Amino acid sequence: SKSLGMMTSCTLVYKNICKPPLPHYSSLALFMPSPLTAQYGNIFSVQFGSLTFVVVNGYQMVREAFVHQAEIFTDRPNIPLLQEIFRGFGLISSNGHIWRQQRKFTLATLKSLAVSFEEKVQEESRYLVETIEEEKGQPFDPHYKINSAVSNIICSITFGNRFDYHDNRFQELLHSLAETNTLSLSLISHQLYNAFPFIMRWLPGPFRKIFKHWEKLECFVKGVIAKHKEDLDQSEARDYIDCYLKEIEKSKGDTGSYFHEENLLCSTLDLFLTGTETTATAIRWALLYMATYPHIQEKVQLEIDTVIGQSRQPTMADKENMPYTSAVLSEVLRMSNVVPLGVPRMSTSDTTLAGFHLPKGTTVMTSLTSIMFDKNVWETPDTFNPEHFLDNGQYRRREAFLPFSAGKRACPGEQLARTELFIFFTALLQKFTFRAPEAAMLTFAFTLSLTRCPKPFQICALPRD
Repeated sequence: SKSLGMMTSCTLVYKNICKPPLPHYSSLALFMPSPLTAQYGNIFSVQFGSLTFVVVNGYQMVREAFVHQAEIFTDRPNIPLLQEIFRGFGLISSNGHIWRQQRKFTLATLKSLAVSFEEKVQEESRYLVETIEEEKGQPFDPHYKINSAVSNIICSITFGNRFDYHDNRFQELLHSLAETNTLSLSLISHQLYNAFPFIMRWLPGPFRKIFKHWEKLECFVKGVIAKHKEDLDQSEARDYIDCYLKEIEKSKGDTGSYFHEENLLCSTLDLFLTGTETTATAIRWALLYMATYPHIQEKVQLEIDTVIGQSRQPTMADKENMPYTSAVLSEVLRMSNVVPLGVPRMSTSDTTLAGFHLPKGTTVMTSLTSIMFDKNVWETPDTFNPEHFLDNGQYRRREAFLPFSAGKRACPGEQLARTELFIFFTALLQKFTFRAPEAAMLTFAFTLSLTRCPKPFQICALPRD
C-alpha cells in the first residue's frame, strides 16, 4: 500500500527510530506545507531524487532544532552541485573550523564597515530615485533597477566601488547572477546531478549553464582581487577584500588558518549572491504590495511626511519613530517569504527531535513557510496585514518572525539587509506613489529558484507633489 511504501522508504534511510518511521513525502509541495503538516505533523522526510531531507515545521520545532540544539545543527550537507561550485569554502557551504573562522571574520569586518554602510545606502537610494524618475510615470519593470541598486551596496562593501546602472559589464554580472539563481532549481537536471554526480559531470545538461555563469562571476571577482593586491595599502583597508588580503598576510605560517585566496573568492561570491538577490527580491515584493494596497501605501507616506518630510533623506535613526512603516516592512517579509526553506543544515551527531531519532549526517530543512503562515501564530495569516506587527500603534516584535532563519547559521547579513530595506523603501515612497499600469491587473504570482520571487511585472512610479 502507499502507506507501507512510504514507511519502508523511510526505514531504509533512518534506522533505530524510537517512534514509528518518519512520515515520508516525495513532492515539491513542501513549499506550501499546510496539507503536509496536517497529514504528517511537524516533522517528515521528503525525497529529492536520491537525496532525503527531514523537514521541520512550525516555530517551536524550528526553535528546538536550531536554537536549543544549535551546536548540533551547524553543518551544511554535501550537496554535489553546491560542492562543485563552492568546494567547501566560503560562508554558505563550509563546515567546522573553516566556517567558524570565516563567519567570525566576516561578521567583524561587516561591523567595522557599518559606519559608512548607511551612507552608501543613502547615496545609492539617490541614484535609484533618479533612474526611476527617468521613467516619467510610465510603466516599467523594476527588476534590474532594484537589483542594480542593491548589488551596488555589496559592490561598495566588497569591491570598494559602485557601478553605473548602464555599465554593460555590471549588467552582464547581474544577468549571470540572476541566471545562477534561476537555474539552481532546474529540478530534473539538478536532481540527476546530485543523485549521480560522477556520471552527470561528464554529460551535457541545463546544469552546465550554472557552471558557465558561475565561471563568469568567478572571473570577474578574481580580476577585482588581483587589482586590490596591486594597490593594497597595509595601513588602511578600503573594503572587505582589502581586509581579507591583510588577514591572509597576517596569518601566513599559521597551519590552522584557512585565510587564502580561494576562500576569499568564495566568501566574496557568497556575499554578492546572498546580499543581492534576497534583499532586491524583498524590495520588489514591497512595491508590488504597495501598488496593490494603496490605502496602506498612503499611511506609510503620511508617516514618512510627518517624521522625515521631503527635504532630507531617511536615516536608520528615523526607524524608531516610524512604527507603521516598520510593521509594513515586516509584513512584506512575512508574506513574501523570500527564502521559504532556508538553507539546508546537517546534524553533526546523533540527536532526537520530537521523539524521532536523527542519526549523525541527517540533512534538515526548515519550512519557514509553515512559520510565516501559521494560523496559530498570526491573526490573519493569508492576508497582508501590518497590524500583525502593531500593538496600540507601537511596533510589536514577534518571536515567530524568522525571515533570516535562526541559530548559529542565521543570515550573517541580517542587519545590513534591514538597513537596505528600510532606507530604500522609505526613500522610494518619499518620492513616488506606486500604481498598477492602467487596465493592468497586478498579481502575487511567483517563481521558485533560490528565492521565492514575483513573476515579472510592470509598475508606474508617479512623482509625488
